[in-house]
Amino acid sequence: MTTVLFDMDGVLLEGPRTDPQVYADAADAALAELNAEPTPAQRRDFRNHDVERIRTHCEELGIDPARFWKLKETHASSGTHDRLRSGERGIYEGVDAIRELSDRTTTGLVTNNRHETAQFVAEYVGIDFDIVRGREPTLEGYERRKPDPYYLEDALAELGVSDGLYVGDSPKDIVAGQAAGLETAFLRRSHNRGRECPPNATYELESVAEVLSVIDESVL
Repeated sequence: MTTVLFDMDGVLLEGPRTDPQVYADAADAALAELNAEPTPAQRRDFRNHDVERIRTHCEELGIDPARFWKLKETHASSGTHDRLRSGERGIYEGVDAIRELSDRTTTGLVTNNRHETAQFVAEYVGIDFDIVRGREPTLEGYERRKPDPYYLEDALAELGVSDGLYVGDSPKDIVAGQAAGLETAFLRRSHNRGRECPPNATYELESVAEVLSVIDESVL
């Protein structure tokens, strides 16, 4: 095993997901940019991620769903980056272990989060990943999120490898990793302490630093 891919939210970034308020603000900004005037019920749906409802409401309001979605994703990335810069959302301790690993072997960042944010985070934490892959700013891109292995398989294809380890903090990470033909590591964080380790996970880790030991053992 010479390739290690990491999830982002809950692994590098504190907390398992983007704050819902970021998406609410992003949807409002996108609607304003499109001069759309949704009903309160429509606005609630636009702030969430029900793709079919969003398509329906866009048709009702006469706006292009692809345009709305791209604007929403762009504004959500901007809001996320601002929260990271301000310290509202933190980076987990132990990132140095990933930086050390990147000096020794092939590493990547593969996330359900937006590709623009994945690129920002990689640069923000100063890790020279060999591949960074997040979701495309399209409705179809959103539907390809894990547990679909699409983005993992895409990353592996770009790297020209077919095996390795995927480190994540949720069952869907383990499902996607296994579907992509990878060994998997379920990383314990405060938000998943009470959850059982997925039975098909190859490893259960208490810290990112333990990945170094896994890699060392795999090459013996």
